[in-house]
Amino acid sequence: MDTRRGTRNLGSSLTRTTLIWVAIVIVVLVVIDIALVTLALGRTAPNSGDPAGPIPTFSSSPRSSESASPTPTADAAGARRSLSAVDGQEAWRASGGTCGGPAPALEHTTDAGATWKPVTLGTDVSSVMAIRASSSNLTMLAGVGDDCIPTVRSSTDDGVTWSAAGAGAAGAGISPAGLVLSTGVVAPPCSEPVEAFQGKQTSVVLCDGHFEWRSGTGAWVDVPLAGVRSLADAGNDYSLARVGADTCAGVQIASMPAVGVTPATTPTAVGCDADAATDGPISLSRAGDDVWLWAGDTVSVSTDGGATW
Repeated sequence: MDTRRGTRNLGSSLTRTTLIWVAIVIVVLVVIDIALVTLALGRTAPNSGDPAGPIPTFSSSPRSSESASPTPTADAAGARRSLSAVDGQEAWRASGGTCGGPAPALEHTTDAGATWKPVTLGTDVSSVMAIRASSSNLTMLAGVGDDCIPTVRSSTDDGVTWSAAGAGAAGAGISPAGLVLSTGVVAPPCSEPVEAFQGKQTSVVLCDGHFEWRSGTGAWVDVPLAGVRSLADAGNDYSLARVGADTCAGVQIASMPAVGVTPATTPTAVGCDADAATDGPISLSRAGDDVWLWAGDTVSVSTDGGATW
């Protein structure tokens, strides 16, 4: 027996065995690699039954939270208030809102202002310029639609439903277009009116530092009068809410004739709500001897014509 041939056969067998094992290892490694790649793709791919995620969007500039359209100044509409008293317990109040801006709000109280109940306005109401209440109904002068068209509406069920009402039924108001009277919209007698009033025979516009009065459709009478912020009808007189009076640190209540007004007509002090806020809008209303004052965040009630609070 040739020992060299046996040695060669053994070497050849070992070489073939080694190659087979190397091939097996390579195949196993390839299978593992394919399995890992498949698993990775399965984890990153969305399931067909899952909802699609949001697609991110990007902007080259920050988005502004303010309206791009111009709106009236706060004094022109947004900061105005309306207050209308029925008696010493019941009253309505409204924040004016702004055409194209903040929405108006209407509220009702039956406990002398201790609590207020919100009242739903129509979705088309853009602003509230005036309200006038009685024991049987509430009438408002509203700005309706995108153009704030002056519209008078009335409710007999505490604001649950509204119907059309006659022009002037809610009194006068101030809109971006001008002074709203029963006869239509006219130019106000001053550039920055604070409040407007229209009764059966007279009209008043409060301005910065003066008081504009007229009878019927006559000429406006300019009365120098500082600090007047609101007016209430008291029959043959007006009740005024004034700030900056020497004898009152808060809001002074004064009385002024409603007929025969001249540039020399002066008010007479009646009382003082010393705790009333003097910054921001103020609204005054009167029902007989019950006088209501809305100043700052507080509504006060006087039962003796404004003498005491």
